[in-house]
Amino acid sequence: MTDMVQTTAPTTARVSDTYRWAQLAIGVGAMVMIANYQYGWTFFVPDIQKKFGWDRASIQWAFTLFVLFETWLVPIEGWFVDKYGPRLVVLVGGVLCAIGWAINAQATTLNGYYLGMIVAGIGAGGVYGTCVGNALKWFPDKRGLAAGITAAGFGAGSALTVAPIQAMIKDSGFQTTFLYFGLGQGLIICILAFFLLAPKAGQVPNVVANANLLQTRRNYQPTEVLRQPIFWLMYFMFVIVGAGGLMVTANLKPIAADWKVDNVPVTLMAVTMTAVTFAATIDRVLNGLTRPFFGWISDMIGRENTMFIAFGMEGFGIWMLYLWGHDPIWFVLLSGFVFFAWGEIYSLFPSTCTDTFGAKFATTNAGLLYTAKGTAALLVPIANYMQQSSGTWDSVFIIAAGANILASLLAIAVLKPWRKVVVSKSTVA
Repeated sequence: MTDMVQTTAPTTARVSDTYRWAQLAIGVGAMVMIANYQYGWTFFVPDIQKKFGWDRASIQWAFTLFVLFETWLVPIEGWFVDKYGPRLVVLVGGVLCAIGWAINAQATTLNGYYLGMIVAGIGAGGVYGTCVGNALKWFPDKRGLAAGITAAGFGAGSALTVAPIQAMIKDSGFQTTFLYFGLGQGLIICILAFFLLAPKAGQVPNVVANANLLQTRRNYQPTEVLRQPIFWLMYFMFVIVGAGGLMVTANLKPIAADWKVDNVPVTLMAVTMTAVTFAATIDRVLNGLTRPFFGWISDMIGRENTMFIAFGMEGFGIWMLYLWGHDPIWFVLLSGFVFFAWGEIYSLFPSTCTDTFGAKFATTNAGLLYTAKGTAALLVPIANYMQQSSGTWDSVFIIAAGANILASLLAIAVLKPWRKVVVSKSTVA
């Protein structure tokens, strides 16, 4: 059967590694441009609340809707990419990102912000899903690292704009900031779209052989993937780990304010900033670095072993942030640790998914798994309601820490042996 495929499939000459890395770099550039739509949101919340007087949980539904639409439509966008190539989807994504924040700039009702963030979410999801899927296809030999570097663009991409966004909100108001950043980011995405290409058969190396890396020789259709129970185990793990990090992402400034550390000056490595600005900047950088770092580690020691370590660190980090985060310096350091132990889900899960179900439909299949982030986002307003009803963040932090420890144990005790069986069966078939 494989011989038939090789004789009928038109193959192209292998491209240089430089060409592959150039494609990866274009994807990273586009990811940097969508980062603020998620990670910059927390800076707008206090000013929106001040201007309109809405309660925080209601405003944060805009963040949840953004993440839902950013994630749940990725399989459909992925199908378009797998069929028509990456360029069109990223181009449309850039236009929608610009329109979304332009709507926010004009919004005077909660529904206006919900609409703006939904439109931006659809656009950002198109860009995100395409760029991660393209990385998985171009680098079958370094899948964890490639997915990690691409996802790092999204995780760390907003680090450079933490201070400019806050400064512009202060000087020109949050509505002008929405407009200028929205249009600027959208335009750059549209330009980058024209340079994106998907690999043709024969242009990339074969799947890597490594005793720690279980990689299937079979390409599962998306409809088959949804019928695999192991997919739903990965989905559940993604949800419970994703929820804790998203809760901190959306509420970093409100948590700092509630703990009365937000405006306390903190000096680390001869740099002084307020605790919340310092935390946000370090968080973005570490949230980015962790993705290629743990992706690279997972290429060597295996995906599940890496998950066990990283998710365990995240559970410990959330618990320590809860205990010690009322001190400004510990708030900065521990929130950084939490983001470092969290962001790797965006390299580990896509690469594990493609290792298990094959590269042919990688964008769609990884997109199906990525919808778990949207499901996790539904838990963010619940965290806000828990905090509002109790007056403290205690139960939120305790549940989040416990969920990560559970995911850590599931990775090593259930996912690892189960995936070994699934992959060996598919290879035989």
